[in-house]
Amino acid sequence: MSDTRVLILPGRGGSGPDHWQTHWEAANPDFLRVQQREWNSPDRAEWVATLHQAITADTRPVVLVAHSLSVGLIAHWAAGHAGPVIGALLVAPSDVEAPAYAPGTTGFAPMALQTLPFRSTVIASTDDPRVSLARATQFAQAWGSRLDIAGACGHLGSASLLGSWDYGFSRVQELRTAAPA
Repeated sequence: MSDTRVLILPGRGGSGPDHWQTHWEAANPDFLRVQQREWNSPDRAEWVATLHQAITADTRPVVLVAHSLSVGLIAHWAAGHAGPVIGALLVAPSDVEAPAYAPGTTGFAPMALQTLPFRSTVIASTDDPRVSLARATQFAQAWGSRLDIAGACGHLGSASLLGSWDYGFSRVQELRTAAPA
């Protein structure tokens, strides 16, 4: 397990001090946050290039931990790239195609819906304002992902008050220790 890297991929705006991703990064020296140049007006091509550089910077296996917009980032990365990724935790995917999705991102729509070439788990909330449960289910099916429904937890970010979110952390550990797909 110690040979597996974990890359933290915050969504639009980054993950602040109360976000579970920030808690995990602080508590686990082998968890590395991928730093995007621009967090508030994301450009898909730039974000994909930054992710690809982080994934291929080392040959050790990687588990990706994405929240919100970065779930779509992983799907777009996988559509055109390869690397030593063995799994991905895909938390609260944002539906960039929804009419109510906030403007300011470039190139993330349409959502990439091909089967991912590595194990993945989508964790969705029943009352997420950024994606309906039906749409999150559609994403999970298209990507070949396991779907975990977290209950009524909003967007599963800082406002959800998850702290270090033991449930999600256990899913990362499963992906780290699982045999390759």
